[in-house]
Amino acid sequence: MRSIATLNLQYAHRFYKFKGEAQYLHGHTGTLTIEVEEPINKGVNMVYPCNEIKKVAWNVLKNFDHALILRVDDPLLPAILGVYEQTGIKNGTPQNKMKGDAFKTDLAQAYPDCRLVVTKETMTVEGMIKIVYDLLKEKLNIVKLTFVSGDNTASEEFPSHISIERCPCCGIALNEKGVCPKCGYKKDNAHPLF
Repeated sequence: MRSIATLNLQYAHRFYKFKGEAQYLHGHTGTLTIEVEEPINKGVNMVYPCNEIKKVAWNVLKNFDHALILRVDDPLLPAILGVYEQTGIKNGTPQNKMKGDAFKTDLAQAYPDCRLVVTKETMTVEGMIKIVYDLLKEKLNIVKLTFVSGDNTASEEFPSHISIERCPCCGIALNEKGVCPKCGYKKDNAHPLF
């Protein structure tokens, strides 16, 4: 069975070298839908708590929210960084509090302090799905991602590939020591109800 969670992202980007209106810098509200597959956790009678899917995903994806997303070879990139340097915001400001952890993968690199994500490929809806799956595939058993941005939508299905050991009391993933970070349940100490 699947649990489905949706997140919204506000971002700006452009399609460098694209012959159309999207070659200009513009903004979007993007909606990402994440489908996670697991057996129903008998303790809480759910697949995976949707609010926990959002928390796990948001820890990484908040780097894309209110961010500028540019391809690594876009000539706007050094110009933007120059303006950020001149205006004193390149290394962040006290008001920039919604930062995710910096990341670097083969597909993208996040610079949270300056609300910038640099991608290897043009950040289309298809490109976003590739990036999101790459970032979250070890954290959630994602079987489908759908990304809607403006009039554009893409969706991809993935094979079920991991099983995440979850707490029978609240349904979230146990940490590497078998302890629930939310309620303190310990795998080795059976809960009186289970």
